[in-house]
Amino acid sequence: MQISARGTDLIERYESFAAKPYICPAGKLTVGYGHVILAKEKGHYDSGITELEAERLLLTDVAKARSAIMRLVCVPISQAQFDALVSFTFNVGAGALQRSTLRQRLNREDYDGAAAEFGKWVYGGGRKLAGLVRRRADERALFMSEPIEEAKQVYIALPWLGKAA
Repeated sequence: MQISARGTDLIERYESFAAKPYICPAGKLTVGYGHVILAKEKGHYDSGITELEAERLLLTDVAKARSAIMRLVCVPISQAQFDALVSFTFNVGAGALQRSTLRQRLNREDYDGAAAEFGKWVYGGGRKLAGLVRRRADERALFMSEPIEEAKQVYIALPWLGKAA
């Protein structure tokens, strides 16, 4: 599965473009569309980046989130659920997804329970952030926007499940 334009738009809307590095609410040095600057990249973006460079970084970061979902989710999901999970994982990281009750509930096919977990991930730097409250509400709404019965019919041929429709 690949992220759709709807998923990418969601990420870009909440991350917004920053040409110069800044410290995000979680205290991490960030640039572009929410790209966390890694230790090996320190100093590389000091003079800023273009939107095209930010788009490239976004694609790389989205690919990492996609890989994590493919590795960690073992039940059928819809395109909308996948997009919501990519946005979530892009923001909180693969390790947080792996440890999350959201993932545990999802892998038990408790889709409603998984959706309810989005609202718990609204803290940054130890405080509740209005932007994260809105983002998680949008991710949850996207996650719940397609009936799972349809998703099971349409997306059951997921390569990482080893099942065919």
